Amino acid sequence: MAASVLTFVRGFAWRPLCKIRRAQAVCLPSAHLHLTAAAMQVSQKDFEKAQEQLKLLKNDPGNEAKLKLYAFFKQATEGPCNAPKPGMLDFVKKAKWDAWNSLGSLSQDDARRKYAELVSSLVSAESADLKDTSPEEGKHDGYETLLVTTKNNITKIMFNRPDKKNAINQKMYREIMKALEEAGKNDSTIAVITGNGDYYSSGNDLNNFANIQPGEVEKMAKDAAVSLKEFVGHFIDFPKPLIAVVNGPAIGISVTVLGLCDVVYASDTATFHTPFSNLGQSPEGCSSYLFPKIMGVAKANEMLLFNKKLTAAEACAQGLVTEVFPHRTFQKEVWARLEAYASLPKNSLAVSKQLLRSLEKEKLHETNSRECEVLRERWLSDECANAIVSFFQKKSKL
Repeated sequence: MAASVLTFVRGFAWRPLCKIRRAQAVCLPSAHLHLTAAAMQVSQKDFEKAQEQLKLLKNDPGNEAKLKLYAFFKQATEGPCNAPKPGMLDFVKKAKWDAWNSLGSLSQDDARRKYAELVSSLVSAESADLKDTSPEEGKHDGYETLLVTTKNNITKIMFNRPDKKNAINQKMYREIMKALEEAGKNDSTIAVITGNGDYYSSGNDLNNFANIQPGEVEKMAKDAAVSLKEFVGHFIDFPKPLIAVVNGPAIGISVTVLGLCDVVYASDTATFHTPFSNLGQSPEGCSSYLFPKIMGVAKANEMLLFNKKLTAAEACAQGLVTEVFPHRTFQKEVWARLEAYASLPKNSLAVSKQLLRSLEKEKLHETNSRECEVLRERWLSDECANAIVSFFQKKSKL
């Protein structure tokens, strides 16, 4: 991860650090010049130290942070933006150019300082995350794609592939089911699902469909349909209150199973997108039944048929999200509320949930089975295969 961040930040190649500008002796006392030079030297040392600290990050800090790092680095080493503006369709280079250009006339000293401050905050945040999941805090072992902890009567299941936008690969599907099984049986009062990094989850990892030989397609489709049915079934049958804490964009399966959660809290940076028809596929996660029921047929059709992406505010207005919080206070406010919920009588909550879910459980399992069968047929279609090939071709050009 560290190498990829450094590559992004440094613009695919390190440039020699600009020499510190010489202090201009224009009617300034020598003592003042000495102090200025000393301050600049400290700034340069902090800047160089920050570059080394950046290599220690274990998790991808996200595109927003990487763009800021890139901009501060370029400003610190080259001064104000001096590169020609890239074309509108060169999305990556344009985003980097815009970030650098937005710094205007910020001095190189200030850019070095801001770069060092940002790296320090990223390192501190990652250290705090590691502390939260230390063994004494109730970390569950045996997971590669998740961080699972139990603390204060809450089992937290955190998607932990931030460098892949928490896309769900086959191992992650299996581990989420395992985590739900454990959470359903342990002494916690509630379970919470959230994401690590900028994204909640970008949904099904389409690399699950890569490198499949022609003679294996039917087996893949059959096995994937069985796996998906089992996965969604774990959400349908989960015996305790299940709360989604949506910290950023959510796509595909990570959106559809929100209808099976009991409460959904979202940051105002979250978005909700189900681009099934773009990929030649069809709805899953019981969304074909629950979404029209939650938000009305017309609004559900916009999402499930025509790929409309909802903001957090729109998703809340349409009933998919329970409440939206400002991103800067999101974690603090939501977890304070969840800890209060977890102090309620455990058995009372479980029994009440089962009463609410029992009226729908048979219908949900029936819907899940039908959706998976339709998806199996979709995965075998030329339309779906062509759409996925097109996706990978576009991705390779980015």
